[in-house]
Amino acid sequence: MPSSTRASVAVGRKLETRPLLVVFGATGDLMRRKLLPALYGLSVDGHLPAGSVILGAARSTDYQDASYRSWAALGLKQFSPFHPDAIDPWCDATLFYQPVRDGAADDYRALAERIAALEKEHQLDGNRVLYLALPFEAFAPTIQGLGEAGLGHGPGWTRIVIEKPFGRDLDSAKSLNQLVHQYFDEPSIYRIDHYLGKETVQNLLVLRFANVLFESLWSRDRVSKVEITVAEDLGLEGRAGYYDRAGALRDMVQNHLTQLLSLVAMEVPAAYDAEAIRNEKVKVLRSIAPVRPEQAVFGQYEAGTIDGASVPGYHQEQGVPGSSVTETFVALQLRIENWRWQGVPFYLRTGKRLAQRVTQVVVNFHRPPVTFFKDLDPEDVHSNELVITLQPNEGFDLVFEVKPPGEAMATRTERMRFRYAEQFGNLPDAYQTLLLDVLEGDATLFVRADEVEASWQLFAELLAHPPAPKGYPAGSWGPSAADQLLQPNEEPWSRP
Repeated sequence: MPSSTRASVAVGRKLETRPLLVVFGATGDLMRRKLLPALYGLSVDGHLPAGSVILGAARSTDYQDASYRSWAALGLKQFSPFHPDAIDPWCDATLFYQPVRDGAADDYRALAERIAALEKEHQLDGNRVLYLALPFEAFAPTIQGLGEAGLGHGPGWTRIVIEKPFGRDLDSAKSLNQLVHQYFDEPSIYRIDHYLGKETVQNLLVLRFANVLFESLWSRDRVSKVEITVAEDLGLEGRAGYYDRAGALRDMVQNHLTQLLSLVAMEVPAAYDAEAIRNEKVKVLRSIAPVRPEQAVFGQYEAGTIDGASVPGYHQEQGVPGSSVTETFVALQLRIENWRWQGVPFYLRTGKRLAQRVTQVVVNFHRPPVTFFKDLDPEDVHSNELVITLQPNEGFDLVFEVKPPGEAMATRTERMRFRYAEQFGNLPDAYQTLLLDVLEGDATLFVRADEVEASWQLFAELLAHPPAPKGYPAGSWGPSAADQLLQPNEEPWSRP
């Protein structure tokens, strides 16, 4: 994408300090596809000061500074094709590499010495970001290694960023919280969920709280149900080793969908700051009873057709055991037992190999009293909907009823639409937004310790007693059993 059409994170956001960022998992796919392009984009836009240092850390001993820069430059030219002529000079000036081998104490001491040497050589301010772009199993030993090497604190501020999943269940999340708190203070811990960096997710707060039109309708008095869908048309894409141990509930529901739920349902925060917003999110989670197996439907995709192409079933994917019962689809119903939402069902749905890739929140409003339209079939008068599309084609649709001109009394459903790309051009990358927030010390879009534990608590019973997955053809919207979660006389699941 040409630089002239690429969206910047924000106007006027520029750091006053030159930090040192250490990325663990520096030779991995996340680093190459997402983190390096985001950091390069921040630098190109002037949000990351010249002279900042990025130190890649990984087990591999195949790289030194020069060879790592070459590896990174190839990735940037593939995944960040703006300002290609500036990529090599930026890599040479910014990137360094330090192997941590098997993660022994000596490896972390060597890392600490390298950090200190780079800060002295480049006259940095002593402010550090430690980014764990690692699988869950590597979090604990890495955190302990950093802490024992004295890297929990530095000459300036130190912040640690931990990718999802933060735990595999409630007990492991609690254990990981206890471990990280031994070496890092909670304000310096940034549990990252890249969904929260999307502009449309952040705009949920503006849509609700800056528009009295919507906030005045945002309750059980006017809302009949809320649907949250995160659908993927892709399969495993080479991630069978991770995915078959995780499944859709751990991979998507506990974090992405639950975060969207808390933002949609929370009360008005006392202020626009991290603690006030996260306090309200936690209140929502604590108002939900743990989800029982009968409130959920699990599915597993079978062979089917997407966009005219045949795709294999889950058991035919490379690396998946033929006996696997891992769910690739989850639909569930839950209730928020508080004053605002009492009696309103929230439906969450996610899956792989579904009909299309889309992330949407659909707020369904009550139907009008049909006695006024006594000559019409009640089914002809549809409920109003607010459709919030988070990806792709980000924007909003307001669905309403009109009378077609020149006809007898009848109704027709129409839409008013808003699309970000049409108004603002391309949206900035979520990782750019979140990385800049880390560097600025803004934790608003990150998950607090009690929040992640409250989220796992919701699904503890479901993880302990998962329903057997039901088959669904690839290219569909999941197993038909998901329709049984809906209440009688409810309109069916929304179709994007």
